[in-house]
Amino acid sequence: MKPRRGNISLAFLLIIVGAWYLAIEIFPGLKALAYGSGTWPLQIVGLGILFAVAAILSWTPAFFIPASIITGIGGLLFWQNSTGNWASWSYMWALIPGFVAFGLLLFGLFARRRGAYLAGLWNLFSSVILFGIFASAFGKFEFASKLWPAGLILLGLIVLLMGFRRKKKNPDPVVEN
Repeated sequence: MKPRRGNISLAFLLIIVGAWYLAIEIFPGLKALAYGSGTWPLQIVGLGILFAVAAILSWTPAFFIPASIITGIGGLLFWQNSTGNWASWSYMWALIPGFVAFGLLLFGLFARRRGAYLAGLWNLFSSVILFGIFASAFGKFEFASKLWPAGLILLGLIVLLMGFRRKKKNPDPVVEN
């Protein structure tokens, strides 16, 4: 019976995370560092990095998806905690599909799955457009007001070009009785 690399990697991740939090509870100095006012989001970033390392070491490319989501959200939380700009969640949430997209891109590249790669590109594109719309409406980013209309124009051009593309013939047409 061959062991499953994904399960083994997940088990090691759980053990490492459990050991980290147990060490935090045992050593007061480590607890102060881990739960410090400026450092607590780094735990989330670190968890995401652990998933990425597990994806590479165990050759489980699917782990890149949660790795990018967790790391991205940790990075956002770190930025917001550092700047005190918690109101930015009104538009920063639109970056989360982009984090998923980045994970899909990595998964598609490492697993050689073209469909996942293309889905990642589309997700990334939609995330940038959503971020542009909401950042220009709620944020103080002047560049965002130019970003989303340009993205919609680009999307329109892509859809237009796809309309002129020839459809592939179905090799096994379904015959109805």
